[in-house]
Amino acid sequence: MNNREQCNGFSRRRFIQQSGALAGLCIPRLSYGQNARDVNTTKDTSMHITVKNTDSNFEREPLIRPFGFKGGYMTEIWQTAALLEEESGLRKIGLCSQSVLWSDAAIFASHSESGGNALMYAMTEHALRTARGMTFTTPIDLLDMVLGDVYEYGKAVTGNPDLRKTFALNALVGFDNAAWLVYAEKNGIGTFDDMIPPMYRSALSHHHKELASIPLMAYAVPVEEIRDAAGQGYFFMKIKIGQPGTQEEMLEKDKSRMTEIHKAIGNIETPYTKNGKLPYYFDANGRYARKETLLRLLDHARKIGAFDHIAIIEEPFPEEYEESVGDLGVRIAADESAHTDADAVKRIQMGYGAIALKAIAKTLSMTLKIAKVAHENGIPCFCADLTVNPILVDWNKNVAARLAPFPGLGLGLVETNGHQNYRNWEKMKGYHPCNGAPWTETRRGVFMLDKDFYEKSGGIFLPSGHYEDMFRYKG
Repeated sequence: MNNREQCNGFSRRRFIQQSGALAGLCIPRLSYGQNARDVNTTKDTSMHITVKNTDSNFEREPLIRPFGFKGGYMTEIWQTAALLEEESGLRKIGLCSQSVLWSDAAIFASHSESGGNALMYAMTEHALRTARGMTFTTPIDLLDMVLGDVYEYGKAVTGNPDLRKTFALNALVGFDNAAWLVYAEKNGIGTFDDMIPPMYRSALSHHHKELASIPLMAYAVPVEEIRDAAGQGYFFMKIKIGQPGTQEEMLEKDKSRMTEIHKAIGNIETPYTKNGKLPYYFDANGRYARKETLLRLLDHARKIGAFDHIAIIEEPFPEEYEESVGDLGVRIAADESAHTDADAVKRIQMGYGAIALKAIAKTLSMTLKIAKVAHENGIPCFCADLTVNPILVDWNKNVAARLAPFPGLGLGLVETNGHQNYRNWEKMKGYHPCNGAPWTETRRGVFMLDKDFYEKSGGIFLPSGHYEDMFRYKG
């Protein structure tokens, strides 16, 4: 049976029939459009799982052109696969798209591109070795058990005592996803809704029928391509600012870029916002050293008439710059600075008005914790990309589709830019077990999420023949 046949033939009943661990379990499940708050949110009868064996592998995917942000450029992305096997022989594979530049720009700058990737992969391998013999109830427990050790190991192998925790979390994405897949099958769970532990469900209680698909416009993307994207229906685009150079050089480049983009798309209207204006989403990746410099950019936005378009400015300042941002007049979002739920609380207290969740960069386990504290504090969330492969796009969509509607839009948001950056994107789509399903494709700037998407949970529980083959002659 090929990937597509597996997807078309998949049903919850069939999944349950194939799982040998379901006798006697009664599993609450959402129907299409039902709110998760309607289901039992307290019962958790998860089984104990012991890791017997582990394995890993990776492949390198080249990019169409150098991909620039944080003042650097990537030319390829390593796709790593982590295999977890529990005592009964049940084994699952989790995937990770590594981004050394995003997770710790200092590591990227101080090593060759391959060298930085090799260090992150070594941390994945260390986590897998460490997990052998461990017993966990939920993958969140397992992450708690290994994260500290993997982080310290990362400091040692990189020689950097200030290694950013996101570097360790990025290394653990495939490990964590494999644990979630083992957890789901071991407990007879066949949907993403049922897989979320009860205490985290209130943060993921929606079922959007439409999800805005956010493309990424990096430094090198011509303004004509941005105009074309708007013409294709993309109404919420992420634009990289914080260009290379000194602070003054960066500011002048960003002002010029903002002016060009606003001239190109400022007059295009969208039905998805109350004022009909295209919302602008700028990502500075911590390049603005001081608030005063960002205020000068915002003054420029007012001068050219772009200020009212700004919906989000993400991570304008370095992580160590701990100033209040609640007085800037625009919504400031935290991304890489919110490594953990504790970091997210701190950012919320500093006035950050949104959080970019990255289940595909910081692990699903940590993302559930961050989503929970954001929900409890009334802070809206959306899902950002790490230029991940097509299967991981649907892991991210599963989270984004269940978050509260983003203010002023009435729908959820998910960034995906793999189609803009991977040289072999069409081939990589073929690795997705549900390749060709309507909900895998962006239509006029949105993903249309129907009953089929929610019943199949974006295909994340189905095996991918391509990645299974990476372990075919092992174990």
